[in-house]
This record gives sequence, structure tokens and C-alpha cells, in this order.
Amino acid sequence: MSSFFHHFSLASPLFLLVLLGYALARSGRWPDAVGEALGRFAYAVAMPAMLFRMMSDVSQLPAVDFRLLAAFFGGCLIVFVIGRLVARGLFGLDGVGQSVFALGGVFSNNVMLGIAIAKTALGPAALPAVSLVIVFNALILWTLVTVSVEWARHGEFSLRGFGKTARGVLTNPIVASILAGTLWGLVGIPLPTFIDVPLEMLGRGAVPFSLVALGMGLAAYRIREGLAQSLVISAIKLGMQPLVVWLLARALGLPPLETRVVTLLASLAMGINVYMMAQQFRALQGPVAAALVLTTLLSSLTTPLVLTLVG
Repeated sequence: MSSFFHHFSLASPLFLLVLLGYALARSGRWPDAVGEALGRFAYAVAMPAMLFRMMSDVSQLPAVDFRLLAAFFGGCLIVFVIGRLVARGLFGLDGVGQSVFALGGVFSNNVMLGIAIAKTALGPAALPAVSLVIVFNALILWTLVTVSVEWARHGEFSLRGFGKTARGVLTNPIVASILAGTLWGLVGIPLPTFIDVPLEMLGRGAVPFSLVALGMGLAAYRIREGLAQSLVISAIKLGMQPLVVWLLARALGLPPLETRVVTLLASLAMGINVYMMAQQFRALQGPVAAALVLTTLLSSLTTPLVLTLVG
């Protein structure tokens, strides 16, 4: 029990920042444009600055066991298939609805919540492993759901669609900053002071800005529509996914740090990208929006519990 309260005490300030953003937005005194601008700044400037600076010193960072990708994304694939079966058997959804439903059970908020919680609870040594998952996360999971939807609609998948997805991922500011920082670090040239200091200053604001912006964004969603579906999505996301990923990590014999990282990331709340997919495919917008709020709220308890259980 003391271990749970320890992890809860580490994570709770982060979720309080999310709650602060939510309260500010719901107060009606802050226009939606403020939250959107803050989120865009955190996502496109502050977070990339922090990640580039961290990865530019990659030669001094601990080595990462690349098998963590098999554990994390293998778990995502298993849970995605289970999610589709549940969506069909329990709610009678069509192929498109099944795909969006299943994506809600595997797509975590790895950037805004994952980086913050991993850095706080597991320490800076965990960030290279987190970054590795982030680089591949959108490419693999967006491709997975796109293949699933296109196959449900047309019985085929085009390489053109995959190329568009890959191009979007590689030009994403988070992924681009990780890759650019890693390349700089491999060159072995230290960052000049006049570049390093501004990056450090921007990076300090990355976590609080992103969490407040996340809370302000959540204020736009409600939890009334499709409550039954959103509750099942939340249960799969916060319960089944971390369990399956942890079991795979143990089966692969991952080192303790990598095991904690992938299990932590699997236990996080749903990412807002799922709602974007729901809008794009015009399926389950209400239940996905509700699950977005519910998983963020519930993960303030379940994620510390998962961290406790994995040591």
C-alpha cells in the first residue's frame, strides 16, 4: 500500500495540472482558442525542444533493449483484435466501428502524459525507451486502424495511404525532434551554449504546458453519449492492455526498466488521436469522446496502481 501511495504522490501533481486546465476551460473565462494555442505551443515548440536536447546527448544515455517494441506493439495488436471481437459481439458494430472501438483500447496518450509520468516516476533514464515507442507509435497504430477500416470498406489497402501516413508521422514535430536529436547525438558534437540554454528553458515548460492544455482540451467533451461503449473501451484500455503488454514483456525477458516503461505506457489514458480517427471515419465520436475523459480521470488511480504492481 505504501508503494501505491508513493507512486500516486508522484503522479497526482501531474493530473492536478490536467484538472487545472479543465477547470479553467469550464469556467468560461478562457476562450477555447487559448487552450488550442497553448496545446499547439507545447506540442510543436516546448516538447520538441526538451526531446531534441535530451536525445542530442544520446551517447551518454542508457542503452535501450529494442525488444520493448515487440512487447508494446505486440500487446497492442492482441488487444486490438480482442477489441474488434468485443465491439462486434457486444455492440454489433460494423467493421469501421469495430476498428475505431479497438483503437480506443490501445492508443495511449504517450506524449502529454507518458513523457511526464515516466520522467517523474521512473526517472530520466526511462525517457530513451519512451522516445523509441513514440517514434513508432503513430506510424504502426495509425496504419493498423487504417488497414482495418479500409479492409472493412473495400477489402483492400493501398500503398498510397500508407505513404501518406508515414509522411505525416515523419513530419510530426515530436517524432522529428527525437530523430534529429538522435542524429546530432550520434555525431558527437556538444550543443553550443547559445542553443542549449534556450532549449533547456523551453523544455522546462513542456510538461506543465502540455498537461494544462490537455485539461483545457478535455473540457470540450462530455461523457453522456454512448456511456456503455465508453466504459468498455476504458476497461480494455486501462485494464487489459497493460496486463497483456506486461505478460509479453515478461515472456520476452525484458530488463526491469523497459518492462516498467512499456507497461506504464500501456496503462495510460487514451490519446486524443483516437477521437481524430473517429471524426475522420465518422464512427463512435460520442463514445470515444466520453472514453477520452473517463480514461484520463480513472488513470490518475490506475496508472499508479500499475506502477506499484510492476515493482
